Amino acid sequence: MIKIITVEREYGSGAGEIAQKIAERLGWKLWDQLLTCEIARLADCDQSEVERREERTDPLYYRLFKSFLRGSFEGSLNVTRLKLLDSDSILSITERVVQEVATAGNCVIVGRGSQYFLRDRDDTLRVFLYAPAEEKVCRLISRGKSETEAVELVASVDSERAEFIKEYFAKEWPNRTLYHAMLNTATGDETVIQMVLNLMEAMSK
Repeated sequence: MIKIITVEREYGSGAGEIAQKIAERLGWKLWDQLLTCEIARLADCDQSEVERREERTDPLYYRLFKSFLRGSFEGSLNVTRLKLLDSDSILSITERVVQEVATAGNCVIVGRGSQYFLRDRDDTLRVFLYAPAEEKVCRLISRGKSETEAVELVASVDSERAEFIKEYFAKEWPNRTLYHAMLNTATGDETVIQMVLNLMEAMSK
């Protein structure tokens, strides 16, 4: 019986909206922005800070700062008292929250490495949503982005996600063998939603 759906995605593919509609159809809880909010609460920081860092590796200057701090005598005395909001700490908190959410079940989780954290669970359906670059750009423009900004975001965000997955899970992104289905959202949101629900039903028999 499928009780969890993880939705990994290319940026601009519309996965957030699709995941929300799937959750609504099933009457399940959606963990997307809510997941970011919970991570921020546990990390005792602003949600915007988590949004800036989740699914990304730390920038070079930040990694150097951490290395210096932890390597210096004074830093070693104080590092445990500092709340370093870095990719390592966010990932640790994220895994904790995702595992708790999965235990409760009846949820749709968007990204954040959830497909890796839950890869050994038989009650989890893992899907990857993608779209042609021009489709993603058009979707972002419809949300108010300029064409230049949309093109840049489509390239940069996915590049950051790929780097994040390679750094923390030692896998190429997307890792095709991890997913039960990879669906092109250019076929239409409703088509994708029905395909996911049909696959869920088939796997639950």
